Amino acid sequence: MGLFDKKIGPVFLKEDSDAEKFIAEMSELSEKASGDLKTEIDKQIKIAKVGLEGEKNIIFELKNSGIDMYILHDIYLEYGDKGAQIDFLIFTRKRQYVVECKNLIGNITINNDGSFIREYELSGKKIKEGIYSPITQNERHRLVIKELRINEKNILGKFLLNKNFDNAYVPIVVLANPKTVLQNRYAPKEVKEKVIRADQLIEYIKKMDQNCNDVDYSNKDMEEIARYFLSKNEMERSDYSLKYKEMLEKIKEEETEKPQNKENEEEKCETSVERICPRCGNKLVLRTAKKGEKTGQKFYGCSSFPHCKYIENI
Repeated sequence: MGLFDKKIGPVFLKEDSDAEKFIAEMSELSEKASGDLKTEIDKQIKIAKVGLEGEKNIIFELKNSGIDMYILHDIYLEYGDKGAQIDFLIFTRKRQYVVECKNLIGNITINNDGSFIREYELSGKKIKEGIYSPITQNERHRLVIKELRINEKNILGKFLLNKNFDNAYVPIVVLANPKTVLQNRYAPKEVKEKVIRADQLIEYIKKMDQNCNDVDYSNKDMEEIARYFLSKNEMERSDYSLKYKEMLEKIKEEETEKPQNKENEEEKCETSVERICPRCGNKLVLRTAKKGEKTGQKFYGCSSFPHCKYIENI
């Protein structure tokens, strides 16, 4: 802590979430959609709401921590062809914490090989399934952060960042559902240390900072690095934005197809009734004008054409 720095407590430079906007936009799409598309949209809304609820649990813990730190919630960073939707970036006087929030139903077991197994009950049936490792996911996020930072350094800066990165940028996976039981007795130590419950987050950060002998960041230092990452936030490239755009395109496709489908139904209805030529008694058939002023228009013509040239306009 700098000589003239005062205690600031937790400061959110970004507290809102793209998920809130996503939920509102998708709810509007749900009213326009139908069938399987509506089911998929409603599923995405439910997933977003569950995730947002877990993140709010973490926000509560951070706000009541009393720790001097700057916080970014729900930002999307991009470098080259790599992207990272990061739930929380936390900047304390000692370190930066990269937090992945998981608000999962059921209990989580971490095996001795570091695999994540989830067990829960659905409609009276017990389900046991492997899930994608949130640690692997978080490591991908850290890689984007590293490449962003190292790209702007000189040779000495690159060397120092490579040397100190793992100590400076600490990955944490937080299980935000208070009902989730974590079984990690046989998990590898390096995995076990990175997965905690939401109510353990503050003590974890305090312990990690106490064990760090580096010089304290000043208030200015913390704010500068936090604002750097905030300036890199690509909101329109986020997972939420991309999912919304994808669903919006599907809605537009459905709306484009509806008039055509209606026309086809009317055509089927019209052709299902047998029409008789009033002149010769043969069947009338549906045709399309290929030349003249009425090119492209449909009409009924006698099936005995050219012997009978009777037509009936539609």
